[in-house]
Amino acid sequence: MKTIPVKDAIGKILAHDITRIVPGVEKGPAFKKGYCIGAQDIQILLDIGKEQIYVLDIKPGSIHENEAAERIARAAAGPGLRLTDPSEGRINLVSTTPGLLKIDIDALNRLNTIQDVSFATIHSNHAVEAGVPVAGARVIPLVVQDDLVCAAEELCQACYPLIQVKPFLSLRVGMVTTGSEVYHGRIQDKFGPVVTKKFNQLGSAITRQILVSDNIDMTVAAINDLIREGAQMVVLTGGMSVDPDDQTPASIRATGADVVAYGVPVFPGAMFMLARLGDIPILGLPGCVMYYQTSIFDLIVPRILAGDKVTREDITRLGYGGFCMACADCRYPACSFGKI
Repeated sequence: MKTIPVKDAIGKILAHDITRIVPGVEKGPAFKKGYCIGAQDIQILLDIGKEQIYVLDIKPGSIHENEAAERIARAAAGPGLRLTDPSEGRINLVSTTPGLLKIDIDALNRLNTIQDVSFATIHSNHAVEAGVPVAGARVIPLVVQDDLVCAAEELCQACYPLIQVKPFLSLRVGMVTTGSEVYHGRIQDKFGPVVTKKFNQLGSAITRQILVSDNIDMTVAAINDLIREGAQMVVLTGGMSVDPDDQTPASIRATGADVVAYGVPVFPGAMFMLARLGDIPILGLPGCVMYYQTSIFDLIVPRILAGDKVTREDITRLGYGGFCMACADCRYPACSFGKI
C-alpha cells in the first residue's frame, strides 16, 4: 500500500474501506476495499474529509484479490452455477437450477492446499433449489502472484467441473403399494400420497399406482405392467420388513432385477432396497418414508433423478452421517444427516 493525494487517485485501487458518517442519518461504507476510484469519486472523497488515501500499488505479475477470486471461481464452476460480484474479496457460486449439488471432494481438498487459496462449499450429493449460494472463493491477501492463480486454474481444469449442479430429470414413476389390508380396503393407503408429494417436489410424477396383496406373483405382474406402460422408475411401498407376510423384497428379486442393496446403514431407512431391471431403478421403500419428514428417500432418490448410477459402495458410505437425530423442527439439509 502507499499513500497518495485524493486528486491523484483516479484509476487506483482502494486498499481499505472508507466510512461515511452523516450525523443522525447513517454510518456505513462509502467505498469498499478493492474499489477502482473514478473521476466522479474525487469530490465525494474530499467532502467526507479524505485528502490522502491508501491505494494498492500492484506490481507486474501480481493481481488484486477480486480478480483472483473471480478467476478461481470461474475455473471451478461447472454447469448449473453463476458467480456473484465480489464482496470483501469473496465471490459466491449460486445455483441456477433445482438439482443435485456435486463436488469433487478430492480436487477441492487439493485446491485448498495451494497457498492463500480459500474455497469453501456446502456438502455434496444434496438437492438444492435455484438461487442458493453453495460455495465461496477468495484469496487471503489483497494482492497475490499471478502464478498462484494459474496453478489453481490448472488444477480446476484438470478435474473440471470441481463443482456443479446436475438438474433433476423429470421421470415417469410407477408405484406399487403392497399389503392385503390396503388391497382389500380394510385401511386407507396413506403411504402413496406422501411418496407422490415427494416426487412432485423433485419434478417427477407418479403416473400410476397399483394396489396388490402380499402376493409375489401379483406384485411382479404389477411391476412389469408399469414398465410396459412406460415407467422409468418403479417404487414399492409397504412389505419391506422381515415379517412372514412382507414379500416385497422377494417380489423385486423375482422380476429378475439385479439387487444393488437390501438393508442400508441409514436410520430411518435401514430396510430400503435398490435394484435395477435393465435400466429401470426399482426401489423398495420402508415404512419410515411415510412417517419421517427426512429419510433414506431424501438421500437416494435425488441422486437417481440427477442421473447418478448409485452403487453398493455409495450406499455403504452413507453410514457416516446416516443417523438422523429426528429433530422436532426438521431443518434438513441444514444438519448432519447424510453428510459425507
